[in-house]
Amino acid sequence: MGRKDKPKKISAKKERYMKFRKEKPTMTAIAPPDLTEEQIKERRTDEQHIGEFWRNYRRPPQRFVSERKARSKR
Repeated sequence: MGRKDKPKKISAKKERYMKFRKEKPTMTAIAPPDLTEEQIKERRTDEQHIGEFWRNYRRPPQRFVSERKARSKR
């Protein structure tokens, strides 16, 4: 068995291109902008309207099924 505390070998290619690697921030905190009371109300109503739309929206049936049947009957 090999030794556990043996230093790991770094490949020459990795060493050469290490300088091009950028340090990535581990956590980026994005804070939403502060909204006025009026903007908050407007946003809430917009979200309610969108929610109601998706709740009541009935998608029209797909047309290609009937078109395919019509083609086969010709």
